Amino acid sequence: MRLGSLTLSSNLFLSPLAGYTNLPFRLVLREIGGVGLCTTDLVNARSLLGKNPKALKLIETNATDSPLAVQLFGSVPEEMRDAAAYLESIGVASVDINMGCPVKKVCKVGGGSAMMTELDKTAALVRGMVNAVKIPVTAKMRLGWDADNLTAPDLARTLEDVGVQAIFVHGRTREQGFGGTVNLAGIRAVVAAVKAIPVIGNGDIITPQAAKKMFDATGCAGVSIGRGAFYNPWIFQHTRHYLKTASLSPSDGERAGVRGELPPEPSFAERVRVMCRHLDLMVEVFGEELGCRMFRKVAPWYAKRFGPAHVFNKRVVQVATRAEFHTVLDDYTHWRQQFLDDRGELLPRFQLPPMVASFMQAEVPAAARREAIPVPQGPVEVW
Repeated sequence: MRLGSLTLSSNLFLSPLAGYTNLPFRLVLREIGGVGLCTTDLVNARSLLGKNPKALKLIETNATDSPLAVQLFGSVPEEMRDAAAYLESIGVASVDINMGCPVKKVCKVGGGSAMMTELDKTAALVRGMVNAVKIPVTAKMRLGWDADNLTAPDLARTLEDVGVQAIFVHGRTREQGFGGTVNLAGIRAVVAAVKAIPVIGNGDIITPQAAKKMFDATGCAGVSIGRGAFYNPWIFQHTRHYLKTASLSPSDGERAGVRGELPPEPSFAERVRVMCRHLDLMVEVFGEELGCRMFRKVAPWYAKRFGPAHVFNKRVVQVATRAEFHTVLDDYTHWRQQFLDDRGELLPRFQLPPMVASFMQAEVPAAARREAIPVPQGPVEVW
């Protein structure tokens, strides 16, 4: 698909996750495949212009991390304009404006979801950014401030008029935060509100089936995946395959592939391989001490599909070196064998049910449902 002048290989996007969608994680996803565009953590425009080391680390990239979008937040038009121009000058492919972050720290300075409450002011700020750069400028928003103020359709139409090349919309309000049900009808209203630019749906895409449901129910041009990617780095590759097989032409009078073909779940060995690759990249980018410390909050997410993993989780949150991590992993792999059958697969009583998106709960038997995916713990002040 296309975002203005930018051609993408896939209509599947990585959403920003504060504290998590750093360079190592993006590289892991790109190596697995299926993602069309990755977006950085949200970055304060003022900090970026001031060359704050933390802000510069958030946008760190390399040649294989492409195409890349940087998400900016801020409320001062000149700062947002100049930050966009700076990003263009260093080769960033696209600039995204955060209008969806529900956290008070972002909203109280007029950024994030607060930008949805003053359409004229927001439009003027965005127009300045669009006029300052040639790369695509996009906007990420929620449906509105609360259920009584679903301003996303009006805002999307306004932003299209000032030159935004795509709208990313999370199907929840600012009031909902990351809880409650994603409102597919709300996303569909945003799709209907714009004339020509693509609308990218977001929220609870934790399985390929959820992605297809969002496409079918909203008419969106793409989906953006955040927590689902952190929970399952294979989701882009699997979703792309599922969507492709779901759209196969009828064969021999039958609607072949209508439901889509789900690739097999990654094996334990494959999950471990990718987890170790992720750690290696963390050490490479952040150094061993900081990289291992940061990985303490990452490893338990991989372990969510290991089966019983409390022994691993208890120890991995204390590792300080790569060698310590591999000792913990080796010990855990040996301990885990008691839960396996003769083929090395988890015994039925230890197998985990699939995740179910909030907007698909009614379609799944109660016994097969699983709790909604939690919000990763980290720098919560910027969530």
